[in-house]
Amino acid sequence: MVVVALLVGSAFAMILNETIMSVALPALMADLEIGASTAQWLTSGFLLTMAVVIPTTGYLLQRFPPRSIYLAAMSLFTTGILIAALAPGFGVLLVGRVVQATGTAVMVPLLITTVMRLVPADRRGRTMGTITIVIAVAPAIGPTVSGLILGALGWRWMFWIVLPIAVIALAIGAARLRIPADTQRVPLDVASALISAVAFSGLLYGFSSIGEALRGEARITPLIPIVIGAIALVAFVARQLRLQADNRALLDLRPFSHRPFVVALVLVVISMMALFGALILLPLYMQGVLGATTLATGLALLPGGLVMGLLGPVVGRLFDRFGARPLVVPGAMVLCVALWLFTTLGAESQLWMIIAIHVVLTIGLSLMFTPLMTDALGSLPGELYSHGSAIVTTLQQVAGAAGTALFITVTTVGSADPTGAIDAAGTHTAFLVAAVISIVVVGLSFLVARPSAATEPTPAPATSAAS
Repeated sequence: MVVVALLVGSAFAMILNETIMSVALPALMADLEIGASTAQWLTSGFLLTMAVVIPTTGYLLQRFPPRSIYLAAMSLFTTGILIAALAPGFGVLLVGRVVQATGTAVMVPLLITTVMRLVPADRRGRTMGTITIVIAVAPAIGPTVSGLILGALGWRWMFWIVLPIAVIALAIGAARLRIPADTQRVPLDVASALISAVAFSGLLYGFSSIGEALRGEARITPLIPIVIGAIALVAFVARQLRLQADNRALLDLRPFSHRPFVVALVLVVISMMALFGALILLPLYMQGVLGATTLATGLALLPGGLVMGLLGPVVGRLFDRFGARPLVVPGAMVLCVALWLFTTLGAESQLWMIIAIHVVLTIGLSLMFTPLMTDALGSLPGELYSHGSAIVTTLQQVAGAAGTALFITVTTVGSADPTGAIDAAGTHTAFLVAAVISIVVVGLSFLVARPSAATEPTPAPATSAAS
């Protein structure tokens, strides 16, 4: 379908930017004269912005036609790319990343909601398998793309190369994108939007500041924004529960009343932490401990990204046939094995070992992401698709940012170097924490409903307008 293909391609380019900076961090730290705790904001800030914006997408998808949302999202993304490419220093570069993230935040729920509405229930697994390429593979190959570009060109070219792709996608969307949808003139609860911004930005800013606090660089103690964010989150949830009775909630929380959705969501969140933890730790480990170049680092992570891309549609077809549980349980076990293997790496480890373990990790994640995403959203009634996708995508980004902050912090604390520099001891400690978390993933995977007991997803009518 032309609509789905355009949305998938656009979202792929946008989400690629989530992790494209990971391999570039050492080069940026040297070029811009900043520390690791500051540099991480180029990734954490991107994810933080998405976590703040995404809760509003449930409202946006109800209020405005998909074409208008697409054009606005791509325009923001393109503008952010241009700002980053021209940035004279860290501050402007961070602004460009925030503008990019604002567009990206809207695109992913738009893609998922469109698929759930247009694709029949018996083919959703295959289609969501394709979307896995966007949600999981794009961030997975971000370091590879970054490494290849940095090996031959400067870091600005990471944005100059993406810019024409974004402009072309924007032009095609303006000319050809037509998605039928019933919009509603629902009121925007401004108070909810402000409270959600305080909640998610407070929590993630606090978590991301822990590393700076440990180095004595934080302007305020991380506990303050964490407490403020937690209080705001409680207030946000209470307000949504009150407003959703009249269908006026900014983010309808009724998807949490569906057990398959909750179980799948928890697993997706923890798995996303593992994915982003690996994507942040591996480049730092390979360059800071093994002394690998940015090009070698990018190429080392490429096989894993390709595996995820190849397995996405295959796993989707298996889900259509067997359901989620027969795939998620072994996937969680493979994920656990891979993360424990990472704890065996040291200062003398060979590059082939890292590549092999990373491939095992991506196989486990591939077996989990598509079934969990499809199972979570397929368990919801049609009117909750937009809010369900907003909840999933919001918590994915929160998990990614929290995972990034957690593993950077653990690496700094565990470092044998008094300055907290990246070394074998620090990365080993961080991998050990990730491995322990993976045990929880295995236990939770058994809570996924058996195929015979799973609730049949609500059929979504196909429409010829999407082809």
